[in-house]
Amino acid sequence: MLDIDGLSLTPADRELLREPAVGGVILFSRNYESPQQVFDLVSDIRALRSPALIVAVDHEGGRVQRFREGFTAVPPMKVIGNEFRKDPDHAARLARQAGWLIASELRAVGIDLCFAPCVDLDWGVSEIIGDRSFGRRPEVVAELAAHFSRGLRSAGMGAVAKHFPGHGAVVADSHLKLPVDRREYGDVLDDMRPYDRLISNGGIAGVMTAHVIYAAMDEMPASFSPFWIQRELRSRLGFDGAVFCDDLSMKAAAHYGSMTERAQLALQSGCDMVLVCNDRPAAKKTVIALRDYSNPLSLVRLARLHGTGHIERETLMASAEWKAANQALQQWTNPPELTLDA
Repeated sequence: MLDIDGLSLTPADRELLREPAVGGVILFSRNYESPQQVFDLVSDIRALRSPALIVAVDHEGGRVQRFREGFTAVPPMKVIGNEFRKDPDHAARLARQAGWLIASELRAVGIDLCFAPCVDLDWGVSEIIGDRSFGRRPEVVAELAAHFSRGLRSAGMGAVAKHFPGHGAVVADSHLKLPVDRREYGDVLDDMRPYDRLISNGGIAGVMTAHVIYAAMDEMPASFSPFWIQRELRSRLGFDGAVFCDDLSMKAAAHYGSMTERAQLALQSGCDMVLVCNDRPAAKKTVIALRDYSNPLSLVRLARLHGTGHIERETLMASAEWKAANQALQQWTNPPELTLDA
C-alpha cells in the first residue's frame, strides 16, 4: 500500500500504481481539499486496475482525522471511554454512532477502509496513543471497540484494529524511534484481550501490527515477528483476516535493512500487506523487487476489505440517522464553555 503526494494523480503515480505488487493506496491530509475533490481522486485510483486497488485512510477521530473541512469532526475515543464510567449504554451508542458516521462519510466519497479502531490500552505513558485510546481497562476497550466496529460494518466498511499486540505501555513514538516493551507475557495478555473479544465475535476484518519490541518474548518487533503474527494472532487468537504492517518508513523499522528488505521480512513473518509511505524512491524499488511475489491467501483476505454499498453524500447528510449521529458527536467536540461561579 503506497501513498501519493498531491490532490490528483500524476502520470508517475499512475505508472507506479499499475505495478502488480501494489494493492492499495493510503490517503493523507495533503491529498484532501474537499469532498468532491477526494471523490474524484478515489474514482481515478479505482479506475486504474481491475479489481480495483483498496483505498484507505487513517480517520479515527480526534488528532487522527485526515479529512476535516466538509466532514464531521469526530471526538477522540477517550471522550467515549470517559462517558462509559457514567453511562455505559450511552457510551456504547456513541461508539457505534462514531463508527457509523466515519464509515458513512468515507464511503460516500468512495473510501474502502479506515484504519480504526485503535484498541491500545492507555497506560498513561505513551506519547503517540494517549486520547486515541478508549481507556485502560481491557473489558471497556473491548466493549466500545466492538460497538465502534459494528457501526463501521453497518455502513459498509470493515474494521482494522491496531496496534497489535499493544502500543500503549511504551513511552516512545514508533514514528520517531524503536520502542521496547519489557513487560512479561502475562502482562501483555491484558493488551490482547480486546483483540480476543473482537476476533471471537467476528468483529474485525483486519489487524495492524505495532513496530514495538516485546523483549521478554521476541527480539524482533511485532511487525517482523512470526511469534506475534503466526503464533499469537493467527494460532492462539484464531484470526483469519488481513494483517497489515504499519508504515515501513517509520523510524522504528529503519534498523531492519532497506525498505525492500523490511517489506520482505514483514511478508515472510505473516503480514498480508505492508505500507510504504513518504519515500517514493524506496517505494519504487520495493514494488519492483516484489513483482513476482504472490500469496493467494493474502489476496483472498485483502479482497474482503473493499467497501460495500454507496450512498450519495447529499442523501446521507439529509438522512435522519446522519443528523442524529452528527448531533450526538458534535456536543463532545464542541463542549459548552465552562463558567465558574464568582
